[in-house]
Amino acid sequence: MPEAPDNEEPHNSDGDPRIIPPEILLQAYAQGIFPMAESRNDPEINWYSARHRGIIPLEEFHVSKKVQRLIRKKPCRWTVNKDFRGVMEGCADRESTWISDRIIASFEALHELGHAHSVEIWQDDRLVAGVYGASLRAAFFAESMFQRVPEMGKVALWHCHQVLVDGGFQLWDVQFHTPHLARFGCREIGTKEYKRLLAKALRRNAAFAGTEGVF
Repeated sequence: MPEAPDNEEPHNSDGDPRIIPPEILLQAYAQGIFPMAESRNDPEINWYSARHRGIIPLEEFHVSKKVQRLIRKKPCRWTVNKDFRGVMEGCADRESTWISDRIIASFEALHELGHAHSVEIWQDDRLVAGVYGASLRAAFFAESMFQRVPEMGKVALWHCHQVLVDGGFQLWDVQFHTPHLARFGCREIGTKEYKRLLAKALRRNAAFAGTEGVF
């Protein structure tokens, strides 16, 4: 379960009150802390850490043979950072969500600075799946994923993995271990081990970049 390290949101009087200032977000991620809201319309932000952290070791990531066949044969297109807002909206489009309008606006600002990214899956011109997260040096903090077509979320995750490997990332943080993420190689580690891996990743550089392609 998440734990809230501080009930009071960091404050920057010079920033836009409609967003979490990018420097605050980056400082939080550098300490293993991440923001969540109670609902889509909640203006308040809660800050969390996790006693037991979920990570996907890049060398242990895997997908099922069914997904591998889809990647080889399905006539879809994938892109990087082409529709960041669309991916966030897709992730927030559910009955219960922690992705508020304020979080969306905050991550859009972070995206404009090159510290938040998305991978998109398209069928013709329709966005059918995607994943997004924040990056800091060689650490990628995956936030959420969605799909409108079965299995396409897994395909988005596969392409995200390829971008992370090609870009030289060292840490793929998914916050929590879940049965769903375990299918891809997610494992749970303690706070001490997580902080060691995070510190190591923050000493290195990486780039989240890619070109669109067809699979």
